[in-house]
Amino acid sequence: MTALTQDKELQYTEGVELPFELYRAVEIFGGSFVCVRADGYAIPGDDATGLLFMGVATQHVDNAGGDDGDKSVVLRRRGLVKAIVDNTITIANVGDSVYLVDDQTVDVVGNTTYDIFAGIIAGFIDGTHAWIDIEPAIRQSDAAAHIADGSAAHAASAISIDDAGTFTAQEEVEAALQEIYQHLLTAHASILVPLTALTQEDGTVLAKLNSTASGYEQLSDKEVVIDIPVNATIEAFQFTVPVPLDLDDGEDITVHVLAGKSANNDALTLDCEVFPCAAGDTANADIQNTEAVTITQAASELVFTCGANGVLAAPGTLTVVLTLGDTNDGDAVYIYGVWVEYTRALLAA
Repeated sequence: MTALTQDKELQYTEGVELPFELYRAVEIFGGSFVCVRADGYAIPGDDATGLLFMGVATQHVDNAGGDDGDKSVVLRRRGLVKAIVDNTITIANVGDSVYLVDDQTVDVVGNTTYDIFAGIIAGFIDGTHAWIDIEPAIRQSDAAAHIADGSAAHAASAISIDDAGTFTAQEEVEAALQEIYQHLLTAHASILVPLTALTQEDGTVLAKLNSTASGYEQLSDKEVVIDIPVNATIEAFQFTVPVPLDLDDGEDITVHVLAGKSANNDALTLDCEVFPCAAGDTANADIQNTEAVTITQAASELVFTCGANGVLAAPGTLTVVLTLGDTNDGDAVYIYGVWVEYTRALLAA
């Protein structure tokens, strides 16, 4: 096509009433709400997927025996229409958006499934009837109504995303947000503690295992552990870690120890004490709440919980003391690894 070079006859219509071709085998009743399908053919209004409200039928048209487009129906596309409201309303609902329930009934947001926008309540009649201004739905340009509607076309659950980086399998904004925030709210972080960070309780550095003095040993299967031998003379160990800057001091922290025994001759436990220290707040009591935990022969994870009421925010440190309980006159105890788990704080700004 090219631009005009002379006047042309103006073809114009108010658009108040327009004909729409009917879908195959449908019947439209005068005064009913009418929608179009994705293929453009008109059908009775309904709370169904893929429909778009187009107006109110001015006549009865029966295409029950016909094919697509065999008959047309004229739709009124402007004005206030008296409608049945499915759930009870009050005068306070004036200004609310309404959505199709069927071809003569509407309802407010939250009471329909597919939220086919049909207009705005312009006048309250009684608890189950109202005057509906259908023009906003026809024009699809009443931004205020759409924005106020939390579950229709502008809702996060209806907005698709283009994940160019293939970071998520989600296809809508709402699903992606839930994935992101669920990860943030449940994400735990760990402070990994090398075995070499453990010393005797008084700070003396551990050495290689020597007789009854606990120390480092490589087991026959090549695992390096802290070995607490039978009748050990060193049965308490400590390490100190800095408090992470992203630690949420309103949540518990836990100390994890992977430990086991050489046999199963002794009933042995491991106890844990945790001493927090922060700027201007030192010399605090033990904040660890878990009783001593039994050590099994097979290596198992021992978990010690420190209640949030004793956790101090950064900057600070945590000193952890691990003490062997009962008499190990028949079993050696192996400490395979230690770590501290905490919850990250969500940024407020």
